[in-house]
Amino acid sequence: MNPFANRTGSLSGPATDALPITPDDTTDLSHVALGLYVETGGTISIDTVEGATRSLTVADFSILPVGVRRVRATGTTASGIHALVLA
Repeated sequence: MNPFANRTGSLSGPATDALPITPDDTTDLSHVALGLYVETGGTISIDTVEGATRSLTVADFSILPVGVRRVRATGTTASGIHALVLA
């Protein structure tokens, strides 16, 4: 049984998928992320949904609850990054 089958996705609800990310300096994500999951910590350079570029240091297995439209290759040392999305 799928508890999400008859529900509309909500920004206040859980993500419906986790998409692997290859950091890129020029290309936005295929879906705007509700947040990011990072397997191996380090620095992550992101463009937020508001258009700001931020550089953040995260630990292994971090969840970053911020809207993200791009993860930049330049400045990103973290790996195993996944976009939490409403697909």
